[in-house]
Amino acid sequence: MATLEQKPRSCVIIALLLVMVSLSRAVLDAHYYDQTCPQAEEIILQAVQNATRHDPKVPARLLRMFFHDCFIRGCDASLLLDSTPGNQAEKNGPPNISVRAFYVIDDAKAKLEMACPHEVSCADVIAIAARDVVAMAGGPYWNVLKGRKDGRVSNASETINLPAPTFNVTQLLQSFAKRGLGLKDVVALSGGHTLGFSHCSSFEARLRNFSSTHDVDPTFNHAFAQQLKTECSKPNRDRNAGQFLDATSSTFDNDYYRRLVAGEGVFGSDQALYSDYRTRWMVNLLAQDQSLFFSEFAASMVRLGNVGVREVGEVRIKCRAVN
Repeated sequence: MATLEQKPRSCVIIALLLVMVSLSRAVLDAHYYDQTCPQAEEIILQAVQNATRHDPKVPARLLRMFFHDCFIRGCDASLLLDSTPGNQAEKNGPPNISVRAFYVIDDAKAKLEMACPHEVSCADVIAIAARDVVAMAGGPYWNVLKGRKDGRVSNASETINLPAPTFNVTQLLQSFAKRGLGLKDVVALSGGHTLGFSHCSSFEARLRNFSSTHDVDPTFNHAFAQQLKTECSKPNRDRNAGQFLDATSSTFDNDYYRRLVAGEGVFGSDQALYSDYRTRWMVNLLAQDQSLFFSEFAASMVRLGNVGVREVGEVRIKCRAVN
């Protein structure tokens, strides 16, 4: 069985820094704005904290925004662009209709433009905000590599390339591999669902008429499946009905993995991580060791943040439109 060796905290920090350096390829730098906008991260943090005080769903929404942005054209803030009369943008693609909290990025960017005009990219704002919401919810903190440029293309049709909640492990591995990410990234980044919520439409196919031999997905814990059936009744007249993806939805912790071990993964793609031998070993380890989950998640977020990074491009003045 493959194993993950947990190292002392100082060694983990050093290892993370080495990962950051190896991935940066001289494009991204944790100190990119030290001279041009030293207050950038504080401005973004204040915007995120202010929004979260008024809406506790903001952390989950901003973390999801980062994933969905990076998985299409790389981390280039293409998800933030509004549609135009001649083009349907990513944010209007079916998987992104439920992505919210764009106003938080708008607020942070407006304040950055007042403090440091034309310096901080929208892509970097998303990456920093994603780190901040994780840390605010009790999760790990890592140095975000910065220096991304903003993209100018955004197509709703490309959102078909996002991993679906029905994916099995083979499909997940293939999807992540196209972004230069591996098995450990699949399992660790899925842990971001510890802050997640899903509407019934994303998992109700597991609850009724699942297959010719099973009415309910047999990987479900029976009692949990019955609970979800009650939440997602047929016909469902409550469009907001759904389920949190773990039992501690406002806290960033490893409860998500414990739910998988108990057969209480909400998405089929979540529970598949425990059903498949290729990923079960890592789910078990992260369910047992929260500090290990934190170090693996932080390292995978650094790797995700390096997907499709643009060396040349623009820094948008407003994140919703190209300059």
